[in-house]
Amino acid sequence: MIGFPLGLNSQVKIDLKKQVITIDKNAKADVKKDVPKDQGQNAKQNQATQNKQSTPEKNENKSGVESKTNTDSKTATQEQQSMQSFSNYDFIPGEKVILFDDFSQDAVGDFPALWSANAAGEINTLSIAPGNWFNLNSTDGNYFLLKNVDFPKNFIIEFDIVPKKTGGRIAAGLILYSEEKYKEMDNSPHPGNSGIMISIEKVNWNTMGYKSSESATINGSSAVNPVEPEKVNHVIIWVQNRRLRIYHKSAKVLDMPTNLFDGTKLNRFCFRLSRGASCGSYISNFRITDASPDMRSKLLTDGKLVTYGIYFDVNKDVVKPESYGTLKGIADILKENADVKVKIVGHTDSDGADAANMDLSKRRGASVKDALVKDFGIDASRLQSDGMGETQPIAPNDTPVNKALNRRVELIKI
Repeated sequence: MIGFPLGLNSQVKIDLKKQVITIDKNAKADVKKDVPKDQGQNAKQNQATQNKQSTPEKNENKSGVESKTNTDSKTATQEQQSMQSFSNYDFIPGEKVILFDDFSQDAVGDFPALWSANAAGEINTLSIAPGNWFNLNSTDGNYFLLKNVDFPKNFIIEFDIVPKKTGGRIAAGLILYSEEKYKEMDNSPHPGNSGIMISIEKVNWNTMGYKSSESATINGSSAVNPVEPEKVNHVIIWVQNRRLRIYHKSAKVLDMPTNLFDGTKLNRFCFRLSRGASCGSYISNFRITDASPDMRSKLLTDGKLVTYGIYFDVNKDVVKPESYGTLKGIADILKENADVKVKIVGHTDSDGADAANMDLSKRRGASVKDALVKDFGIDASRLQSDGMGETQPIAPNDTPVNKALNRRVELIKI
């Protein structure tokens, strides 16, 4: 059973009036990411946001084709990493955003509205990263998204996690499972009738596939690039039928060809803390997309490819190395079809100033073009770039998931 106790020592301070969590300065996590403007939040949250001086301002970071799940701790050295250093990032997010929750619609100090639990939890802000964070604030418990999720056979989960420093070895457990009849909270050791438990630990990764009709489990383990306490860790999990891959800090840390039992149809998930083994964590920017789209068909036959797999930092136009898998897939198509030319167009949501969104989207379109030329050898004469800012939404800019749909890059055959 995946588990962990939660603890805060003298290096972690809570301002009860502001609900701001201050992480020890020695953690050196300088994180910047795009955060949507407050919507539907009450006066308490707005006042807390105005008052907190030690926390990055949420409403400054409002524009662009921002993949809000990419908030790995940023240093000057990391910014200089080459695209090739992330060549193990072979996943390619699809063109469908199944779920996105950055807790921006929840008031600081409240329990998030879309979730339920058998333990304490609340929304906090952190001194090392902007935005709202779900504090799994208990020594043990299960935290469930309230609705069913229509997981395809091939999908990608991404989220940011800040493990707490003290307590047990496990930052959090993520359980993906299948249930035939909806149950708001299944607190059994193995929820549903089948599923997989993913234990995110400070020293390793452990996975366990289970099925109620089977006495044995399917286990995986890896000690590559574990999560770091009091830093923002961006964890990526790719499920492809029975296969499970986990990515963190430029590496594919685990690849289990058969980690799920055959016939498992996932439709629920939860985070789990278990007494005696957990340090507890803060969670944000949870995103589920489909995976590995038929980019060739979309680009060559349909004439347009929409992608959510090209990553940027907040208010920046530099393509992050985590984009490797998507860019390589696009480059391979162009190399195999020498007569094809494309226009690369950036799009944003409606947060922030119109002119700033337009400018950033154009710069990001140009950066994608440059990456394809410099890192993948595509002839620049075959590529054009542009940006549409917020002028061409594909969904209303009214919820976090719809805004995530609008922050995208499109490649159009010309």
